[in-house]
Amino acid sequence: MTVTDTMEGAIILSTIDFFLSIVIIWGISLILRFFPQLNKLGKIDEDKLTGGH
Repeated sequence: MTVTDTMEGAIILSTIDFFLSIVIIWGISLILRFFPQLNKLGKIDEDKLTGGH
């Protein structure tokens, strides 16, 4: 599919760019949403850290 170099082509590209940016922002928000769960999985016990080996 070729987009012509006209105002109509610019509007088409802008629309595609707008929707792709929404998809990318949504994907980043999904990744950031799982950080608290990852933090709970890697919980560190302070007693083990101060006690040494």
